Amino acid sequence: MSSQRESWLEWGPADGPVALCLHGFPDTPHTWRHLGPTLAEAGFHAVAPWLRGYGPAGVPDDANYRVSVLVADALAVVDELGAVDPVLVGHDWGAIIGYATVATHPERFRRMVTLAVPPLGSVMAGFLTYRQARRSWYMFVFQHALAEAIVAGDDFAFIDGLWAEWSPGYDATDDVEFVKEALRDPANLTAALGYYRAMLGADQSEATEADQAALIPPPVPTLYLHGADDGCMGAELVDGAQALLPTPGSRAEILDGVGHFLHLEDPSRANRLILDFLT
Repeated sequence: MSSQRESWLEWGPADGPVALCLHGFPDTPHTWRHLGPTLAEAGFHAVAPWLRGYGPAGVPDDANYRVSVLVADALAVVDELGAVDPVLVGHDWGAIIGYATVATHPERFRRMVTLAVPPLGSVMAGFLTYRQARRSWYMFVFQHALAEAIVAGDDFAFIDGLWAEWSPGYDATDDVEFVKEALRDPANLTAALGYYRAMLGADQSEATEADQAALIPPPVPTLYLHGADDGCMGAELVDGAQALLPTPGSRAEILDGVGHFLHLEDPSRANRLILDFLT
């Protein structure tokens, strides 16, 4: 059973080792509803916050969604919990935040698991290909002033479409309802799109070295998992991932029969791999 504070979901004993679980787009902490109880049974205190700007987390006054600020948010949760040697699990944007967090603060985390977005060095190598650019069309839509109207139209049919394309055959009804609730307020939707505007926007003059930290190969043991049927990030992007996981004990693995939301499509398999690695 999970419990909920204002800004996160949590499972397991409060005095257990902390597992910080970060969701991506378009998603919510409910994405960890299968993994959280599994980690709790193993003695972990699994904590899954709403990312900056999503739902209960509130919309920041500065509208800053650069990676360095997202890292600071992740560390603030760890500090609030008083966590010692926590582990980090990140999916999609949560993976990007994870890469940057452990790169800048490797002494703070024992191990990391990332899903659906490979180490960014391998992503950059394939991002400009026609095949991946076609998958990433939505990122460029988000740069447009009409993006909010496009995404919110017809009760967020855009979100329904992304989930259907990214995880073919998976019934995402429950997940999408959580997302729609988190983004229903126009301010929350603008915040979620703000991640992509900060990443790909025309004005990169304020980007700092910390904002680029996600490009650094993870300096802690890292397990990377990717769905073979991922309609968002092609599985071919994983080809160079192992070379960008230099820390002993790290590895990348492609799972057959699942897509972008692999931890929801086949939770028993994903949970087993994650738990075996973290323990």
